[in-house]
Amino acid sequence: MLREQTRYSRLANITKIINTKLELSIVLEHVTRAISEEIVQCDSVGIFLPQEDGTYKGFAGKPEIMNGETLRTQVIDPNIDILVREVIETKKTIYIPDTSKDSRPDPRSVDAFKIKSLLALPISYEQELFGLVFLFDFGTPMNLTESEIQSVEAYVNMAAVAIQNANNLQQKENLIAEKQLLLDVTRELSMCSSMQDCLEKCFFYLGKVLNNYNIDVQLLDPLANSKIRPIILNKDRNWSDIDWIKLCNTIKNDQGYDFWIQKVIQTKKAIHIADIFTDEKLNHDVCRKFYIKGLFILPLVSMGQVLGVISVINFEEDNHHFSKSQIQLAQSIVDTTSSTLSNLLYMDQLENMVEERTKELAAANEKVTNVIESISDGFFALNKEWKYIYINQHQILPQKKTAQEVLNKNIWEVYPKSVNTPMYKEFHRAMFERVPVHFEAPSAYDDHWYEVVAYPFDEGICCLLKNITEKKKYEKEMKRLSGLDLIGQMAAGISHEIRNPMTTVRGFLQVFSKEEKFKKYEEYLNLMIEELDRANSIITEFLSMGNTRKSELQKLDLNLIIHDITPLLMVDAINQNKYIQLETKEIPELLLNRNEIRQLILNLYRNGLEAMEPGKVLTIATHKEDDCVVLAVKDQGNGIKPEVLEKLGTPFFTTKENGTGLGLGVCYGIAARHNAKIEIQTGPEGTTFFVKFKA
Repeated sequence: MLREQTRYSRLANITKIINTKLELSIVLEHVTRAISEEIVQCDSVGIFLPQEDGTYKGFAGKPEIMNGETLRTQVIDPNIDILVREVIETKKTIYIPDTSKDSRPDPRSVDAFKIKSLLALPISYEQELFGLVFLFDFGTPMNLTESEIQSVEAYVNMAAVAIQNANNLQQKENLIAEKQLLLDVTRELSMCSSMQDCLEKCFFYLGKVLNNYNIDVQLLDPLANSKIRPIILNKDRNWSDIDWIKLCNTIKNDQGYDFWIQKVIQTKKAIHIADIFTDEKLNHDVCRKFYIKGLFILPLVSMGQVLGVISVINFEEDNHHFSKSQIQLAQSIVDTTSSTLSNLLYMDQLENMVEERTKELAAANEKVTNVIESISDGFFALNKEWKYIYINQHQILPQKKTAQEVLNKNIWEVYPKSVNTPMYKEFHRAMFERVPVHFEAPSAYDDHWYEVVAYPFDEGICCLLKNITEKKKYEKEMKRLSGLDLIGQMAAGISHEIRNPMTTVRGFLQVFSKEEKFKKYEEYLNLMIEELDRANSIITEFLSMGNTRKSELQKLDLNLIIHDITPLLMVDAINQNKYIQLETKEIPELLLNRNEIRQLILNLYRNGLEAMEPGKVLTIATHKEDDCVVLAVKDQGNGIKPEVLEKLGTPFFTTKENGTGLGLGVCYGIAARHNAKIEIQTGPEGTTFFVKFKA
């Protein structure tokens, strides 16, 4: 009776311990102690729990050490031990009173521990096996009764409850941990801005769950795949980036590996090969070379579309057996990653499209800009507030300003002198009336002329300015030449008719002046003869200016012609208390007509001399300039007024009291026949006439 009470007391105590939620090892220690107290003839009690590889390992019992080995180092393999396999399959208690008469126990264990009798019990509940319990003696049979065996079974059932409770608790804790981990994964993936970041997070959590950081990824999108670099997140590995890439590339080139990749893509299911040497498709030589033991391939699937695959490589030193829960959790992490990766891939595709379109627009814009910049004339665009929004490189700006300096500035602030000019009025007409305008206008800042075209557009007006200064000069020259041509025609038509009667009149006047009866009129007769001679000289200049025949030219030295007439010029200048200065430099010979060039120099000399006050100096110079030889006649007069400068060379225009207005016209005619041009530079300090001959 006392024995029964003690047993119930032990069972009640174990039940209480189970309900206190102590650690499983502590609870099982109490169970083994109760069994050893119940079965006093038992030398050893051991509880063995299942492992992932199918074996059973010592977990709790007494004594802790037998024959120099601890209980926790003991492993039982059902594939070898027949007794263990039978207990597992039948889930029933087996008592062997004499091990020498039963072949089921593992003889190695029987001999090592001198087991004479053995009691093996399954720790099970509702057909679920949680572990095994073994009771044995040490050299002495236990001689257990049926009642004692039932007592042990009662204690073992308590152990089953304890293990089930512990498993349930562990499952709950694992489930909570898994959910928290997935929440962490989801949160961190949501903050990823690139595919690289996304995959790094995925690799980190996969490594954490599988305790393996040897991970590689292949994306089906070639463009996306090229942006991903292989990564080793396990810092303890001795793999360099180069070696890891080499390994990944070697594996990817294996046909067997490619077979499993395609299989995963087609089925959209993960494949776990715990021992690659059991798979005939993989290249075993490559695996041996790199010490590869196992392979785990997971598909990246989003909305039914496979984005790629993730490979986890197990090496020989790694734990290559993944539990079912590890595989499921790893797949959940990959699925969560797939969703984020899909969004990032879509964003990346959009960015690529935007980048491509941007490049196309930039290329088109560059073409338009190149076209506008290739225009040799000035071009600019103004918004409706009169601010520059574009200026090409050929637009000339005041005070040497750059395009960047005037962009977004008001044109009338940049060109204040142009306000109320024809350009100002025409631009306003184009802006407000929204009509194109085309006009010519002089610059308010220099002596240039511009042809201007302004077109309205949505944001304002665009303007094209063409420098037509040379065109204006050409028109002016053509106008002057047309006047000379008219004079030539007049001269050819009337000079002969005028000179004949003039010669007759002059002859009779000379005869009258010699007769005695006209002596008292001699003064008047001489005056009339002088006036006729003056009229004849005007006609001679008239004919010279209108002469259109081609001059007879020959190679001559311009400096020599100047030096030949210099004495005559100096005498004339000294008589007027003025001075001549020569500054001739070495120049090549030119095709010249000696007499016409003498006439040209004399005419320019006379004009310059007459423009100066006594004591001033007239300079005649020659020099080489680019591909031209320049004759320069410079006076120290007061300069030429703008209104006079514009009419210079016009026949019969003169500012002299006794001038004919034909001298400069003759000069222009001579210059034209020598394929030369005359330029004038004037100012308060004097005027210089440049005659430029082509060398």
